Formats: sequence, C-alpha cells, structure tokens
Amino acid sequence: MTQTDFANTALPLYSIAELRAIEQAAMRDLPQGLLMQRAGQAAASAALKLLHAQEDGDDAGHRRVLVLAGPGDNGGDALEAAAHLAGSGLEVLAWLAPEAQATSPEREQALSRARNSAARLMEAATSTASAAVGAAPWDLVIDGLFGIGASRPLDGECRDMAQLVNKLACPVLALDVPSGLHADTGAIDGVAIRATHTLTFIGDKPGLHTANGRDYAGEVEVASLAIDPALLPPAKAQLGGLHLFARQLQPRQQNTHKGSYGSVAIIGGAQGMAGAPILAARTALHAGAGRVYIAFPDTPPAFDSGQPELMCRRAQDVDFSGLHFAALVAGPGLGDDADTVELLQRTFESDSPLLLDADALNLMAAEPELQSALAMRTGAGATILTPHPLEAARLLDMTVAEVQANRLGAARQLAAQLGVIVVLKGSGTVIAAQDGSVVVNNTGGPALATAGTGDVLSGLCGSLLAQGWPEWEAALGAVWLHGAAADALVAAGSGPIGLTAGELIPAIRKLINALSA
Repeated sequence: MTQTDFANTALPLYSIAELRAIEQAAMRDLPQGLLMQRAGQAAASAALKLLHAQEDGDDAGHRRVLVLAGPGDNGGDALEAAAHLAGSGLEVLAWLAPEAQATSPEREQALSRARNSAARLMEAATSTASAAVGAAPWDLVIDGLFGIGASRPLDGECRDMAQLVNKLACPVLALDVPSGLHADTGAIDGVAIRATHTLTFIGDKPGLHTANGRDYAGEVEVASLAIDPALLPPAKAQLGGLHLFARQLQPRQQNTHKGSYGSVAIIGGAQGMAGAPILAARTALHAGAGRVYIAFPDTPPAFDSGQPELMCRRAQDVDFSGLHFAALVAGPGLGDDADTVELLQRTFESDSPLLLDADALNLMAAEPELQSALAMRTGAGATILTPHPLEAARLLDMTVAEVQANRLGAARQLAAQLGVIVVLKGSGTVIAAQDGSVVVNNTGGPALATAGTGDVLSGLCGSLLAQGWPEWEAALGAVWLHGAAADALVAAGSGPIGLTAGELIPAIRKLINALSA
C-alpha cells in the first residue's frame, strides 16, 4: 500500500473546498431542498437517540429542546430538525440568530416548515430571548448557528448565546461542526460552542479531530445524506486507525533470533539528560527490537541498571552505517554543543532509516547546513521527524500560534520542505507525507501531556523501523499504539492525571502482543 492508496476501511477527512464541490455536484441531480431536508431528518433522529439515552423511569416523559438556528444553510438544517422534533411531541424552542432572514430558497422552505410546526420561534433581538433561554431547564441543545461556511468569529448575540450554552449541563448536539470551530483546522477564533456530540454531514472533517476539535466536537458521527459515493473524490486526508498498519502485526516465527528483529541506536543523553534516551531505548526494546544501543555524546554510564539489556556506548566510537543498525533515533536529550552538530551529520550519512526528535530538530532549526545535509539523504533510508508545535515552528520560521492555527498545513509544508515524513505531535497528532497525504491520529489524550512521552514515541517508532516496517506504516503505527496504550492505562484508572512516560512502556508491549497474536 502506498501512502495515498487508502484501504477500503479508510475514514476519509474532507476539506471545506472538497465538501462544497461534493455538495454542488449532488444538488444538480436532486430536487431543491432535499439535502437540507435529509440533514434535518438525520439531526432529528440523532437528537431523539440522545434524548432516549437520558430516559430514566418517571423522567421519560416531557422533553424540552433548544434549537439554535443561524442565518445560513446550517440554520436551515436546524430548522428542519426543529419541525421534525416538534412533530414528535417534544417542546421545541428555535432561537433565530440575528440577520436570520432566509439566505437561500432551501432555508426559506425550512423556516416556513418550522413556523407551521408546533415549534416556538424566538427572534434573538427580542429583549427576553436570552433570559428565556438561560432560565429554562433544557434536555438538549441543537447547535445550528454556523457551519463550515462561517468566515468570521462568533460575535454579538451569537457569541453571548454560545457562552450561555457552554454553561448548561445538558447534552449539546452540533450540526456539521460546532459553531466557531474551523472545519479544516480545528482552530477557534474567540468563542465556540462546546458540543458533547457532533453530527457532521456528507463526510468527516479534519478540524473535528485535531487542535481544539477533540475538546469541542465530542463524539463525532457522520451522516452521509445518501450522497452517491461516486461523487466523493479520493481523500488526501484520513482519520488514523489500526487498519492502516495492521498487516505489519504478525505472530513471530519460531525459527528466528535477535538479529531477525533489527538493531536500534538511540543517539542522545548529554550531561543531565540521560533519562530521555533511556526512555526511548527501553521502549524500543519492549516494542520488539532485537538489540538496542544508546550512543551518548559524553562518557556513557557502564550500563542501565533498570534495563541491563541495553548497551551503552560513546557516540564517537559507534559506526552508524546501515551494516550495523536497522534504524537510528537521534535527538532525545542530545544537547546543543558544537560536537553534537558533527554527530548529527554522521547520522545523516547513514543509509539506515532515521528518526529525528527533540534536540536534533532544534539543532536543524539553528544550523541551516544540517537541513541541506538532510536533503542529501535522497535515496538513503527514510527520515521521520517528530516535532511538537514549538519545534515545528522553529523549523518553519513561524510562531507556535501559526502552526496550531493550521496543523495539517504546517505538517504538509514541513514534510515537503525537508523531503521527510512529519509527525506533528499534539491533540490529534498529524502525520504528513511528502506528497501531501495526511493522517490525523485518533488515540491518546491529556495523559500524554507529561515529560518523556515524546521520547517513548521516538523509541517505539525506531523499533518498528528496525523490525522492517515501511516508514509510513511505522509512523502511523507508532503514533496510534502510543496513544492507544495511554488510553488503556486511563481506562484502567492510571490517568490521565499523573501518568508517567515510563508507565507507557509495558502497556505498549502488552498492546503489541495482543494485536499480533
């Protein structure tokens, strides 16, 4: 499978531009307003399902639903849902945002159906609107203020309403995207509605799964609206998953030895920072590499007392050629001495697959000749970079805010600029290839927001590379397994607060063995 040859089980993520093109193509062959009607019906069905899940004995009777309807087609979807829900016997209040006059014939039809239903409509401009909304005990809020076409931050009454809704204790169902969240990037400009559930239409969006998306979208479900699959283009982005690398997880043959599973060298550990490469090396060993070395830039310890199987060496005495190592990991705790620049250049000259992290990335940002040397690796082993947003910002000569405002764009730019695979860490880690393909990872969470977890990820990816995994699948697999191991520990009560990087290592080993059985 190539980087762009997504499997049948792929979960595509579509950009706003792609979705607009799909929608326009579909509407050419459908009666006017049918897509909006389908969206409204799907929203009403999702709302009823959420309300049913809340039912508890005597409390299963009267239900009150607040529907927020914006001025565009997203508001039309919400109004269609309001009419359906009112017809189901629910008490429905539709709050109409300012300037909510019909902006399309389809929305005008939806507004007419809502007015002719049992739903109560309230103009935002009325003096009692906010007070009435805030005082009521709602069972569900449906957010249809602004969808993927929103080009400005929430302001005025819509901003006030979003802040009010964010204080409510009931479930919030966002239609397409939570209002205020950018569908492509997951960025928020000011205020956004924090949904517990998002019903997104036609196709999934990357912004729901990275940056602020994971905090604001809640549980995401896709309603395809019966769009002809032939209208869906091949996706350049998709959601991560086990299916993307599962073929590499195979039971081990009996007739093998340590050499069958590759040797890894972890290069790092300057004075006072030896813990970083030790974490990476321990992970590489527990993830299945046959032999693991740590190459220290300074005098190495005699051995790792916690993991004596690791071999500690002085980096200057180690031959990094592909004859000796199936994979190299450079950067954890490497430091920034002048000697380390030369050390890093030696790793670039190796034909082995190379993963660069932490101080290796900072050195590259400070020393342009290192980036030139990296470009000379064309035809050599693959290179994977695993920056966090600050490291990516240094390499791209951007601010962290600029990177976080468009994580997919930043990862793509860095991958193309350096001719590498980029793993941009963070909420919804983005894995980008040189050809622009991206995967947004869907495992992990705040448990990983602690020192050393990046070193564990580096060691895990290096181990998979050493065992012969193709570089794209090694990057995808390492990120997914890393997050899934953290999720398993959290589910067992060991986090998210206070989980340590070292605890991830046996959890990763357990997960790999379970999936390889």
